[in-house]
Amino acid sequence: MKRNLLTLAAAMLLAAPTFTGMAQNPFLQDYTTVYKIPPFEQIKTSDFIPAIKAGLEEQKQNLRAITMNRAVPDFDNTILPLENLSPILDRVAGVFYHYDGAMSTDEFATMAEEAIPLLNEAANMVNLDEQLFSRIKQVYDNRNKMGLNAVQKRLVEKYYRQFAEQGAALSPEKKAELIKVNDELAKLFIQFNKNLLNATNSFFVTVYDEADLAGLPASSVSQAADDAKARGLDGLWVFTLHAPSRLPVLQYAQNRGLREAIYKGYTNLASYGDNSNYPVIEKIIKLRAEKAKIMGFDNFAQMMTSRVMAKTPGAAEELLLQVFEPAVKRSREEVADMQAIVDREGGNFKIAPWDYYYYADKVKKEKYDLDENEVREYFALENVVDGMFRAAEKLYGLKIEELPDAPKYMDEVTVYEVKDAKTGEHISVFMTDYFPRATKRQGAWMEQMQSAGYYGEGDVRRPIVYNVGNFSRPTGDTPALLTLDEVETAFHEFGHALQGMLSTAPYRSLAGTNVDRDYVELCSQINEHWATAPEVLKMYAKHYKTGETMPDELIKKLNAAGKFNQGFVATELAGAALLDMKWGENNGENVNVPEFEKAVAVEIGMPEEITFRYRSPYFKHIFGDDGYASGYYTYLWAQVLEADGWELFEKKGVFDKKTAESFKKNILQSGDTEDAMVLFQRFRGHKPDAHALLRLRGFE
Repeated sequence: MKRNLLTLAAAMLLAAPTFTGMAQNPFLQDYTTVYKIPPFEQIKTSDFIPAIKAGLEEQKQNLRAITMNRAVPDFDNTILPLENLSPILDRVAGVFYHYDGAMSTDEFATMAEEAIPLLNEAANMVNLDEQLFSRIKQVYDNRNKMGLNAVQKRLVEKYYRQFAEQGAALSPEKKAELIKVNDELAKLFIQFNKNLLNATNSFFVTVYDEADLAGLPASSVSQAADDAKARGLDGLWVFTLHAPSRLPVLQYAQNRGLREAIYKGYTNLASYGDNSNYPVIEKIIKLRAEKAKIMGFDNFAQMMTSRVMAKTPGAAEELLLQVFEPAVKRSREEVADMQAIVDREGGNFKIAPWDYYYYADKVKKEKYDLDENEVREYFALENVVDGMFRAAEKLYGLKIEELPDAPKYMDEVTVYEVKDAKTGEHISVFMTDYFPRATKRQGAWMEQMQSAGYYGEGDVRRPIVYNVGNFSRPTGDTPALLTLDEVETAFHEFGHALQGMLSTAPYRSLAGTNVDRDYVELCSQINEHWATAPEVLKMYAKHYKTGETMPDELIKKLNAAGKFNQGFVATELAGAALLDMKWGENNGENVNVPEFEKAVAVEIGMPEEITFRYRSPYFKHIFGDDGYASGYYTYLWAQVLEADGWELFEKKGVFDKKTAESFKKNILQSGDTEDAMVLFQRFRGHKPDAHALLRLRGFE
């Protein structure tokens, strides 16, 4: 086996392309920075296209070295080289996709329109290569005779399955059709994201009368004044659709008209004018239906669910309805409580969607005497990050320290090194980028610029992982004070980061978050629970002025309110997941976005006071790319795993050493080295219990 690998390496060396005239392009050579962090200060927008083209050429020649190898296909000469097929593409894609979400300037966005089809071409070059798939199939067919260990065998099986899923087994005619559809979809995804970013940045509400700001926290008012000043509207207040601006208005503004304006602005995002995503979605749905037929499926949802734990759209919808129906029932009780306050105050109106957050907050104060503005004063961002780190350090034996001199792409980014607390061994680089800006899309996410695993013989690397958010900014002398939702979001994304950082899988394709889509949210969602665990709150929830720890009485109120409004939360989430699944089942005929949404709402019984968590024109999870398409349900699927797993921590103790070690070994470190259900059962001791989720939500 060693000889074959060396023969292949020699072949690749002979075939290695040379690049002239691009000596200053940082993507064209291995990084020499600490832990191979990209040298951001050297990277220019003009570097991306030449590097992608160079990577395409490198991939083409290395691919040829595999397919032209006369040796009998085996793990070393066919599967292993695919883990490191084009180092140049690895480097440039790692930065490109990050910038596409977090640093999409006008110059970058223009360049991306050329770059994404090229990257799509790179994927097609590999995924649809008949000779390569033939070799993979030979290894797959003989995998039990090759003396492979269990992880190597799983890698072979994963490559075979993924190539088949990408169309490698199709006829030449069908492949040509698939390439055309994929190219068109890639362009539509670019347009969808561009429209959404432009629509988000172009909408704002200006407040002229200070009286209309009644009820809003001082930090929100201050931020609105800063936003107005930045637009040349000194002395006024501007509210945008970015979450730190939008959500306080919906939750606290006494002015019902202001709430309605912000709500309707958000729910009509990218729904009109030059930035309308309606025609984009119609084309995406038609192309996805066509793609499913090319691949031999009845519809897109059937194709996508066949690849994950759910296996069928029916199984996913069954789980969704198990949650949706009791959630709707609970939400009706929640609305009744809100309506009672409206009536008592002489409001003389029926609760509308733009009233939900505002009156839910009033009910919450009445029932639990909990003021979220008071809670925010204990959630300064730096303290939240400290608590997040300290909980992980205590659970998993880590030490996390800032790397102040590490390369970064802007000043607001913080870079950390994660080490083993006992040995000092380097585990990962971790970056955070938490504040909104015009070049960043909405939401929060985790990704990595470098995965853990094999990068060539003798070169096994540790990951470079990052978290991105859109949290409340500091204002004046006040630090960034996070809402409870933002705190839980920070812990959520750090849960993803932990799975990426702690991975011990030997191969990149099996490492970190490279797991089934309906399993990947387990680590993130379970990590949210430590955010409000009393033992953890005592560690980090310090008042930003006095430094005092959050008092026990407030911690008790916070946790007592933990199941409050869960009808709304689950209805909103499950409703969006059902909408996504219905889009996947659409055959591409007579697609009218508003009418389709209304029909789904009627079919599932969506309460009129609650809309889908995301309406289609800004449902980036499912129309910004294929990542969560016909897969948004996975958040609830994983919540079953999360709820069941958390019950074990609650029973044993949130810092129980044995439970934490088991979770670290079987879930965080294992990646996709074994079947997800096997790993979960090894940690939990039984198959997932769907009723655990209903218990967690307070529905049982």
